[in-house]
Amino acid sequence: MAAYKFQGRSRDGRQVNGELQAESPSAAAAQLINSGVTPVRIDPKVAATANRDLANIKLFQPKPGLTDLIMFSRQMFALTKAGIPLVRALRGLSDSHSNAIMVTALQDVIESLNAGRDLAGSLAKHPEIFSSVFVNVVRVGENSGKLDEAFQRLHQYLTFDKLTREAIGSALRYPIIVLVAVAVAIGVVMGMVVPKFGAIFKSFGSALPVPTQIIIAVSNFTVNYWWLMLGGVFAALFTVRAWVRTERGLYLWDRAKLRLPVLGVILHRATLARFCRAFTMTSRAGVPLIEALNLVSHAVQNAYVGEQIRSMRESIERGEALSRAAGATGLFTPLVLQMLSVGEETGRVDEMMDEMAEFYDSDVKRDVENLGALMEPLLIIVVGGVVLVLALGVFLPMWDLAGAAMKKG
Repeated sequence: MAAYKFQGRSRDGRQVNGELQAESPSAAAAQLINSGVTPVRIDPKVAATANRDLANIKLFQPKPGLTDLIMFSRQMFALTKAGIPLVRALRGLSDSHSNAIMVTALQDVIESLNAGRDLAGSLAKHPEIFSSVFVNVVRVGENSGKLDEAFQRLHQYLTFDKLTREAIGSALRYPIIVLVAVAVAIGVVMGMVVPKFGAIFKSFGSALPVPTQIIIAVSNFTVNYWWLMLGGVFAALFTVRAWVRTERGLYLWDRAKLRLPVLGVILHRATLARFCRAFTMTSRAGVPLIEALNLVSHAVQNAYVGEQIRSMRESIERGEALSRAAGATGLFTPLVLQMLSVGEETGRVDEMMDEMAEFYDSDVKRDVENLGALMEPLLIIVVGGVVLVLALGVFLPMWDLAGAAMKKG
């Protein structure tokens, strides 16, 4: 039962306002008519504290993640396939879900359904949880009468997307840990070790080599102005974060990520795998090609790649073939373009895209497994260069002092 606020007219023409409990707006209207009131307006009742409660929930609860959407899609597939009514299915999911933000969103979706809206439109009211791709696949499923298949495709797509993100996370974890460890080691050496050596060298009163003078100057600055350096780091991070939030900054940042040594290749292939999965899902769901490319351009989660996909859409609108439009972007390998061309000729583009996704996924998995071997030369060069500079700065004056002592002896 849901709560509704109504406006109506009594038999003598007086305006009547009030609230009632009913299963749906039509049931509420029937109740009013039976009681002698002609309904003029019926709206779902929203508690006065709902917005405050939702704000408090968002402050203290994590946003529903990919795992929540995967479970939601899987459960909705099972429930709709079994013929359970939507409102009943969603109410059961909201009662059993552990994330308060998701529960609030599902309850709002139930109210929208009771008010006569379709499921896709109800989900679209919560874009922070349900993406445009998610909503449009559900809309196609509703219109075609195959809502269970739509949720099955979403479950498969989101599962693959989760695996891709985990692969990217694994790819980034190792180099980040090594670089952080190197930065900490440099900080310890500059803040604790070098000052002691500098005091020793200063006591001898001899001229120090240029590398040693530079290292001691940097060390003194670090010790005396560490707070300024720390503030500079935070200011730089804040500036970069604000820049990345702009449209142009995000575009340049996403393009730069794809050009990183070793990691850029993995990120590129993982992004294209996500594109192929999303395109396959929307295509098999019956979304028109132009609309599918527009949706997928937002689903790849890379502004640069998304812009290239939108350029594909514009080329197709001008009458170009899909394979030719894809080749103009420079994103795809010749092998993939050939597979896409075969798909156009045979009318099986979705199958070719699915195979392309498998192709990119296998490449990403192989690169992640070999990441240690791929990154070792670069990390060795970085660490070796730092150690060499520090060693020369510390040992050169020691050799000079030892040579001077031997000459005096």
